[in-house]
Amino acid sequence: MGRLFSLIVALLPQHRLSRVVHGLARWRWRPWKNGLIRLFTRIYGVDCGEAAASEPNAYVSFNAFFTRPLAPGARPLAEGENRIVSPVDGVISQHGPISDGRLIQAKRQDYSVDDLLGGDPQLAGPFRHGHFATLYLSPRDYHRVHMPMTGSLQRMLHIPGRLFGVSPPLVRHVSRLFARNERVVTLFDTAAGPMAMVLVGAIGVGSIETLWSGEVTPPRGQRIRSWDFRHHPLTLEAGAEMGRFNLGSTVILLLADPDLRWSPTIGLEQPLRMGQALAETRAAEDSGAGPGEGDHLRD
Repeated sequence: MGRLFSLIVALLPQHRLSRVVHGLARWRWRPWKNGLIRLFTRIYGVDCGEAAASEPNAYVSFNAFFTRPLAPGARPLAEGENRIVSPVDGVISQHGPISDGRLIQAKRQDYSVDDLLGGDPQLAGPFRHGHFATLYLSPRDYHRVHMPMTGSLQRMLHIPGRLFGVSPPLVRHVSRLFARNERVVTLFDTAAGPMAMVLVGAIGVGSIETLWSGEVTPPRGQRIRSWDFRHHPLTLEAGAEMGRFNLGSTVILLLADPDLRWSPTIGLEQPLRMGQALAETRAAEDSGAGPGEGDHLRD
């Protein structure tokens, strides 16, 4: 059944459908957006009590509700100088070491860091023996993405591609799904070395935004677009918002630190909340390079 479902999704006009959803999610006609918010909340059991505003009338569109901010203090950050926190609300699909440049997608499915980062071996190099976590956001989750640790933005790439859904059945059956879907790659320098956050698009995901560039997708495009921030890096503190999904998807976190230790309290398919302890990394006291220095992320 899973394979049949993946074949049907592959035949759908994924980008055309996503453009339709993009427009409908931003339609400001009050009966439409209020009714859709109430229906969505009921179907998915959304906890509106955590939001800064709980009433449908507080939002100008369904998309504004979907990307709603939380009330102050709703997501406290786990303490610890070398602590890495979850950047999102969601579940852990996979996590662990990157083995010779390959990440686990699902049982008997893997893909390469090179492919995930757009085929650039120099960008992928620092992560080939590091660690990764794949974090899936369900429709009911909070859909803003935050920094798992303090970092200085170095590069951003928009990599066009397909828009397969990222639900567990499709992840199990679509080969190299995360390396084939459209995605936005953000690369940071941190006190413990390079870190990448990959925001993966999916069918129905109208757009992906970042704090510094606004809406990155759409347009779809056919070529990889790249932005270089190394001469004017933007430093974001742990817990700061860095982006958001306008409907759905997955974040893949890459960490170059080979000595990273995952928190003993996390496990596969376990729900996570933004700010919850995810891992601990060694401090970079012997690296001699702070954010924005060194040549971790070369051309």
